Amino acid sequence: MRFGRLDLNLLVALDALLTERSVSLAADRLCLSQSATSSALGRLREYFGDELLVVKGRNMILTARAEELIEPVRTVLEQIRTTVAVAPPFDPATAERTIRIMASDYSTEVLLAGVLVDLESEAPNLRFEIQPMHDAPIEAIERGYIDLLLTIDLAISADHPSQLLFQDDYVVVGDRENPAMAEPMTRDLYFSLGHVTARFGKARVAAFDDWFVRRQKQQRRIDVVAPTFLSLPGLIVGTKRIATMHRRMAEKVVRNMPLVLRDVPFDIPPIRETIQWNLTNNNDRALRWVVERLHAAASSAPTEPLQVASNVISLASGEAIGRDEIEVEYRMNHPQH
Repeated sequence: MRFGRLDLNLLVALDALLTERSVSLAADRLCLSQSATSSALGRLREYFGDELLVVKGRNMILTARAEELIEPVRTVLEQIRTTVAVAPPFDPATAERTIRIMASDYSTEVLLAGVLVDLESEAPNLRFEIQPMHDAPIEAIERGYIDLLLTIDLAISADHPSQLLFQDDYVVVGDRENPAMAEPMTRDLYFSLGHVTARFGKARVAAFDDWFVRRQKQQRRIDVVAPTFLSLPGLIVGTKRIATMHRRMAEKVVRNMPLVLRDVPFDIPPIRETIQWNLTNNNDRALRWVVERLHAAASSAPTEPLQVASNVISLASGEAIGRDEIEVEYRMNHPQH
């Protein structure tokens, strides 16, 4: 279809080229060959009378005219999606598609796994691809590499819609035979023990508890750095080490492993697990239905601590810190991509 001399199909290619700043990456996004995408770029250059993308060193950069086109092209395509394209009715019983979700193994264990069991019967033709967390989750959302991002609210983007799912706090987990776990978990005892913690991605990004504890005047001794949250319990069984874990996951593992829980002897703010999607997918009925199912499951899950009184010692929290201050500092140390 043409508008004047412009083939409107080229707008989609232009949006991909302006976003990716690479013919090969744009081709992947468009599911086209590189030669077809290069041909589209040639026709766009001819129409606009501008190179649009030029090679500089090993990369391609946008011309001034291309920079001017980014927002107008994106706006036009979004208007087409929301006002012209008529979305077919969504029926979970017959819908067929793949939904890509980026989530930690913690989120997968305490929420996604249970929901996906239910969705097997409710939406038998939906397929799910769960991707591990990496260094640039916001970039993954914005480039369309994933459909949903499940992470803490401090790590999401203010530029895209999101839904708060649940809140969780932290506990100390140790081996049942560890002498330190027979005592009240005081601050001095906590910092005297060896710790196991999880860090992620090529940048070895710290989990929230690890990052927050670093703010304390005392520094804990990290004996083992693990690649996942689920690997923490196995790395403390039979040792004198401890791990600081999300309560919801810790309550699961102590049922099946020789471990006990203690309250953290200072105040770590609870995490707020949130689901986010790209603004351009705001009217995607399948995604919104999955979000609703996740929200319903998170809301119906019990929030009270597991009743294992012999394993838990309640201790008064230390001085609290304002969440706004935490958010500012967290974002400074974890820049969004």
